[in-house]
Amino acid sequence: MKHDYDKILTRLFSTLARLNNGDVLSTKELAEEYNVTTKTIQRDFQKLLVNFPVYQENRKWKMQEGYKIEKSKDITELLVLNIMAKMADEVGGSFSRTAKHIFSKIKNEEFNPIYTKLSMEDISSKLPEIQLLEQAIREKKVISCLYDNEKERAKREILKPLKIMSSEGFWYLVAFDTEDYIRKLYVKNVSLVKLDTELFSVNDDIDEMLINAQNIWFQSDREPFKVRLIASAEIAKYFRRKPLPTQHNEKENEDGSLELRVSITYYMEIFSVVKYWLPHLKIVEPVWLKEKLFESLTEFIKEN
Repeated sequence: MKHDYDKILTRLFSTLARLNNGDVLSTKELAEEYNVTTKTIQRDFQKLLVNFPVYQENRKWKMQEGYKIEKSKDITELLVLNIMAKMADEVGGSFSRTAKHIFSKIKNEEFNPIYTKLSMEDISSKLPEIQLLEQAIREKKVISCLYDNEKERAKREILKPLKIMSSEGFWYLVAFDTEDYIRKLYVKNVSLVKLDTELFSVNDDIDEMLINAQNIWFQSDREPFKVRLIASAEIAKYFRRKPLPTQHNEKENEDGSLELRVSITYYMEIFSVVKYWLPHLKIVEPVWLKEKLFESLTEFIKEN
């Protein structure tokens, strides 16, 4: 039986090969073919194939015109190494240097046709803590650590670590506290990590929640609600190429704008997205959220 990562690679490279040959693929069809959920296929494109020239149009995935992925005898191995090498390079510091040394042993080419701009912060100084956190996550062990939240004196925390998450270039530890409330702790402010012998269990809903989160602003104790947006013609293509988590395209208007819907749990999840694309991305519904954004921008203008 193949391991999960074998299945993932098989799915990814089969999909890429078909797109490279000019096929037009739908999320639903791919999900049925590979016996996975449509959310898994969406995650493939949004997270794992984001560096390739593919985009979504009318709910179909295509290869951008004029692009071709060069065929090679070892295309699978080369693509995997290229992606891993560029991601490691973006992390920086001693982590990047160590990764380059390792990749140099197994790669004989200097030229890498894949370039990523991940803009991730350098966390190489926290590798000892990260190794312990990874072990605790794998073995589902409770940890204690010192955490400086930058608002009050650093204090000892007892946590059930769930995931190490990158959001908008910054690294966070997602964990349950002693009240089983999900916390998001900035990794660089975590220190003196110690593993306990106590074990904990976690359900599959955590992965689903993180997949659906727009960014680190998500709130685990709140029910998701839907937000309708309009992306102007100037930026609509970017939301077709790389949809937001939970994005559903509702309507393409004659002027080229795109009406879409996403689910969020907290207003700041979508505010950070909308503010990034201003004035080309607008909130339509709910009205109270639109008004809250207007108040926020008005206050900003007054203060500046």
